[in-house]
Amino acid sequence: MNKGYLGIVLHAHLPYVHHPEHDSFFEENWLFEAITECYLPLVAMLDRLQQDQIRCRLTLSLSPTLITMLRDELLRDRYLRYLNRLLELAEKEVARTADHPEFHPLAQRYHLGFLEALHCYQNHYQSDLLAAFEKHQRGGRLELITTAATHGFLPLLNISEAAVRNQIEVGIATFKAHFGFAPTGFWLPECGYYPGLEILLREAGVQYFLVDSHGIMDASQLPQNGVYAPLDCGNGVMAFGRDPACSQQVWSADEGYPGDADYREYYRDIGFDLPLDYIGPYILDGSTRINTGIKYYRVTGEGSVKAVYQPDRAEHKVRQHAEDFINKRRLQIEALTDEMTQPPIIVAPYDAELFGHWWYEGPHWLEWVLRLASAENSGIETVSCGDYLQRYPSQQQATPSASTWGDQGYSDYWLNDSNDWIYPLLHKAGAEMEKLVADLKGLKVNELQRRALNQALRSLLLAQASDWPFILKAGTTAEYAKKRITDHLARFNYLYDSIRKNRIDERYLTALEVMDDIFPDIDFRDYRAP
Repeated sequence: MNKGYLGIVLHAHLPYVHHPEHDSFFEENWLFEAITECYLPLVAMLDRLQQDQIRCRLTLSLSPTLITMLRDELLRDRYLRYLNRLLELAEKEVARTADHPEFHPLAQRYHLGFLEALHCYQNHYQSDLLAAFEKHQRGGRLELITTAATHGFLPLLNISEAAVRNQIEVGIATFKAHFGFAPTGFWLPECGYYPGLEILLREAGVQYFLVDSHGIMDASQLPQNGVYAPLDCGNGVMAFGRDPACSQQVWSADEGYPGDADYREYYRDIGFDLPLDYIGPYILDGSTRINTGIKYYRVTGEGSVKAVYQPDRAEHKVRQHAEDFINKRRLQIEALTDEMTQPPIIVAPYDAELFGHWWYEGPHWLEWVLRLASAENSGIETVSCGDYLQRYPSQQQATPSASTWGDQGYSDYWLNDSNDWIYPLLHKAGAEMEKLVADLKGLKVNELQRRALNQALRSLLLAQASDWPFILKAGTTAEYAKKRITDHLARFNYLYDSIRKNRIDERYLTALEVMDDIFPDIDFRDYRAP
């Protein structure tokens, strides 16, 4: 008899980057790197677990922007072009390292890995990773859930209920359009919660969401079971809290597994290490050095001097760290069982892109965790939060506290000196959209007006993405983030003025529909007040 449950939740999200107006665009590489290093390894892991008949359960949140990009024909074609260029570079590396025995096996390993990625993506999965994820949903290994339309940071959009409602409803509608069913769970962007949000989630059919641990521990009533059981927000919508120990073991820069000396070092890449005349054709504009994904060194320790990566040593550590993780969960469960009236659930949410991109060995670690948990004597059963609610539907009622999983636990990362200029502009555009929809209530609009109104709403949603203020705070590709916000708001303002003045330029509207080709079934009339 299992004594407790482990709910691992991976959140897969990337901002909508789609530039058909350019032959290639650097930020599209964010998607291509994630496919190669994260999503393909994740599907391959699930395939192996299926083949070995391992009983396991994993929750995967797929954001609507990522869903759209994974199905976009242009981006699929560009991904294949990207992968073939990586293969070309890897072939050059195999030849270049022939007289360097410490690097040559690694070069061969990368070449083989890129070949396998190309074969799996093109032939095994027919360039459709959503279908691959859906297969594992049907097979019971995955529970698929989703998030807000463009990952809008809901606590700071809450000046308008229409803005929050639209982010939720468009997100769920996009998920349903691609998978044919509604998700039971909802990933709050950045785990950003405010009291009252559960009302809109309930209206959208959501059964549960996740918050950081202090969202539960600082709830309106002292949680009887801590973060190891959900809280009923008072309307049947359940809030699950993140387990701090699971977070520390994986996320912590100082104590987390990914920082082990034997794991691959993310920051040493041949895109920065090799001469410019050699690496030029494979980096940005032939002159700006970027990551290629080919890395020959391990974490080693502090400082810039790094030892050569040894895959066998890393694989040994993967098994050790998976055993350590499961053993600690078992001890947690044993301690909690005596204190709780129901079996505990330990919820471990992570960004999916951690596994494979930032932590190269992450997918193998996750596979070992699932294999070890599946053993009869593990004392642990991996479940989704939805599974847990089916078994234990009655929970303590309390309202979680306002919270996020960002730095300091609240909204600081998304509202500070680097990005506070965004929100008055977003709120103004949202109010204008809401007023426009209200003014048109009951009136008939022609086809051109309908298209312009829908496109204006797309521009507003894209401007609301939480990614851009996050990047502005982090300082990475800040100019691109600023341009995305200002471009989307400029497009909204242009369309708003054109609609108000009834001077819609169909040619320019068509260009915007091509560039921001997302949410094809959106209806501007849904941007409404309560």
